[in-house]
Amino acid sequence: MPTRPAVPVMLAASERHRLKKMAYGHKTPHHARQRATIVLLAAQGRSNARIAAEVRVCVDTVRTWRGRFARGGLAALADRKRSGRPPSFTALQVAEVKALACQLPAETGVPLSRWSCPELAREVVTRGIARSISTSTVRRRLKNDALKPWQYRSWIFIRDPDFRTKAAHVLDLYAHTFEGVPLGEDEYVISSDEKTSIQARCRCHPTLAPGQARAMRVNHTYGRGGALAYLAAYDVHRAKVFGRCEARTGIDPFMALVAQVMSQEPYASAKRVFWIVDNGSSHRGKKAADRLTKAFPNTVMIHTPVHASWTNQVEIFFSVVQRKVVTPNDFTNLDQIRDRLRAFEDRYNATAQPFQWKFTTSDLDDLLARLDRHTADHPEESSAVLAA
Repeated sequence: MPTRPAVPVMLAASERHRLKKMAYGHKTPHHARQRATIVLLAAQGRSNARIAAEVRVCVDTVRTWRGRFARGGLAALADRKRSGRPPSFTALQVAEVKALACQLPAETGVPLSRWSCPELAREVVTRGIARSISTSTVRRRLKNDALKPWQYRSWIFIRDPDFRTKAAHVLDLYAHTFEGVPLGEDEYVISSDEKTSIQARCRCHPTLAPGQARAMRVNHTYGRGGALAYLAAYDVHRAKVFGRCEARTGIDPFMALVAQVMSQEPYASAKRVFWIVDNGSSHRGKKAADRLTKAFPNTVMIHTPVHASWTNQVEIFFSVVQRKVVTPNDFTNLDQIRDRLRAFEDRYNATAQPFQWKFTTSDLDDLLARLDRHTADHPEESSAVLAA
């Protein structure tokens, strides 16, 4: 019986490029890589039997994909639509699984803090929603609606009655204005706060530098070498940092930081220097503002709203310190921390640029409007906040 001749395959340059990406791509599915390889070998004029031996498939498989490509091109290498197996779960069952995932476990009487896919699968069977269901099926159904009940985010409701006024003062200062009047060239804005409890953790074994195919290794066990507080004042518009290390926070350490800054030019002879601070005990309330003005008459203390330290730009600098200086924590003593922080200040000030702060008072009004609408739609949450 004569052998059926192989279908000739001709490739355009673009087709060859795409087939090579499919055949050698690390993330290409196995079946797509296999089909692309068959077509590439067929384009070289090889026989079906030889291709089958090289790709390790049967000759009929080579003949099928070679013929499909010859008739339909790259699109023919994809799987054809199939009716598939009938669905195992009805639309109502799928909706009930998703509804269960959108409830807190405590509300349903289950002693869990949050759902996981295995726990959801178990609860679905317990409630009789389905006779049986696998964890992967639950995960696949939730994925369709981007539901991830095992994740959570914390948030805090606005509790400061003067939130809008206080936040607007801070945001306006970032935009070079105060009470509707542009700041002059001899007026400056300082953002200040304390980073507490920076520990000296003396590792029991030396830290190993990264190597080929190996991350830096830091020993898990350590001895405690004490802790200190890092106080920093950040000139918002000049991107200059002034810092100092203290044994603890308090009024005296904070005033020492203020004196460190205000004794230098251009702040000593400035018309006004605005100090943005949060509501920590070192600088809380009117007494702290009066104390600051008494010591340095050209200063004005501006408080951020309660629970709104995110409006204080120095927190961004502290996040930089945490990533680049403190983590991973491997210091032999507190003096090493002080030296590292002082050296980092010099390094930072040499190249620093002002932070690109984009949140304005207009954005603030939009945020408050959304919160008002949310509170109006959920009055029980507002009542709970007021009761707290």
